[in-house]
Amino acid sequence: MRVVFLTHRLPYAPNRGDRIRAYHLLRTLATEHDVHLVSLVHDAQEAAEVDGLRSIARSVTAIPVSRPARLAAAALSLAGDRPLTQVLLHSPAIHPALRSLIARERPEVAVAFCTAMARYTVEPPLSGVPWILDMVDVDSEKWRTMGQASGPLAMIYRREARLLRAFERRAMSLASATTIVSERERTLLGQIAPGSASLVVPNGIDVQAFHPPGPPAETPDVIFCGVFNYGPNEAGARWLATQVWPSVTRAVPGATLWLVGMHPTAAVRELASDPTVRVTGAVPQVQPYLWRSAVAAAPLQLARGIQNKVLEALAAGLPCVVTPPVLEGLPDAARPGCRVAADPAGFADALIELLALPAAERRRIAADAELGRLGWGAQLAPMLDLVRQAAAGRPQPAATR
Repeated sequence: MRVVFLTHRLPYAPNRGDRIRAYHLLRTLATEHDVHLVSLVHDAQEAAEVDGLRSIARSVTAIPVSRPARLAAAALSLAGDRPLTQVLLHSPAIHPALRSLIARERPEVAVAFCTAMARYTVEPPLSGVPWILDMVDVDSEKWRTMGQASGPLAMIYRREARLLRAFERRAMSLASATTIVSERERTLLGQIAPGSASLVVPNGIDVQAFHPPGPPAETPDVIFCGVFNYGPNEAGARWLATQVWPSVTRAVPGATLWLVGMHPTAAVRELASDPTVRVTGAVPQVQPYLWRSAVAAAPLQLARGIQNKVLEALAAGLPCVVTPPVLEGLPDAARPGCRVAADPAGFADALIELLALPAAERRRIAADAELGRLGWGAQLAPMLDLVRQAAAGRPQPAATR
C-alpha cells in the first residue's frame, strides 16, 4: 500500500523524543507499505541527514522552513484564528510538493505525525485521502498549562491552547483513526472531543541499543538528557542544578551532574560555571554518557506523553528520579525502576539515597523495570492495522490498549 507520512521534523537521526517516535513509526510502516516521507526541515544540518532515511522510505521529500519568515508570519497571525503552531510549522513549498507526490504516486493513506501536520491532511490536495492522526500527546494541554502562569506570554499561550484545542477536536472528527501515547493523554482527548474514539499506541524502547556493555559505573555521576532549548527541559535543568544539586554535592563529595543534549541555551550553559556541573551540547550518541553514570534524573515540571529519556536510562541500567508529571506518563512496566519526588528537598534526597547504594544494587533497581515488553515493534504494531482499516474505509476502533 502507498502511504504518505507527514512529519514536522526530519525523523533522523533519532536523537530527540519527537524524532525517535517518528523514526520508529516510519520503520514500522515500511515493513508492510511503500512509505513516502514528506518532512519539514529546519536547518542545513537537519537537511544533511536525509540520506539516512532513503533505505527505509520509498521516497523522501524534505521541505525547508525559514525560521525568520515563520516568526514574522506568526506575529502577523496573532490577529487571526490560526494556531501559532501551524504558522510556525509551515512552508509555502509543501502544497506543491504534495500535489506532485499525489500525481506521481496516488497514495492510498496518509499518516500525520502530531497535530501540527494534521492541517495538511484536512486541506487540499490531501483532503480526499483517508488519514490517521498520530497525535502523540495533547499539545493544547501543554499550552493551557503554560497559560496559567503570569507573564507577558501568558495571553499568547492561552490563545494557542484555545485555537489548538478547537483544531484537535476537528481533526479527530475527520481522521480515520487517532492515536495517542498514554492513557493519561487519551483521557484528555475524551474531554476535548467527547464521544470521539482514540487508541493508545505507546512509545517503545530499543533495549539492545542501550544495554550496558560492562559493569555499572562506580562514580557518583547523575545525568539528565534532553534538548535544552525546549522550555520544559531548560526549566528542569535550571531547577535541578540550582535548587536540587547543591544539597546533593554537600552529601556526596565528588558527585557530578551531566546535562547531555543539543541546543543548550545561554542559561543552561551558565550552569556549568559550577565545577560539579557539565554541559555537553550535542553528542554523537547518548549511550556512553549513560553507561558511565550512576543515576538518571528527569526533573520536568511540565511533561506530556512518555519521556523517552527515562526508558533509555532504565535500559542503560540506571535507576531514575522523576517528577510526578513524568511518572504519570510512564508505562506501568517502567515505574518500578523509578523514584518520584516533587520538591527540591525530596528530589535531592532520592538522588542521595540512590548514589549511596552499591553500583550493583542501583542496576538491580533499574532492572525491576520490565522493558522487554516495550519494544518498538510490539508497541507500534497497531498502526499497521489502522492503515489497513483506513484504506478499507472502516471506522477506527473504540477500544484502547
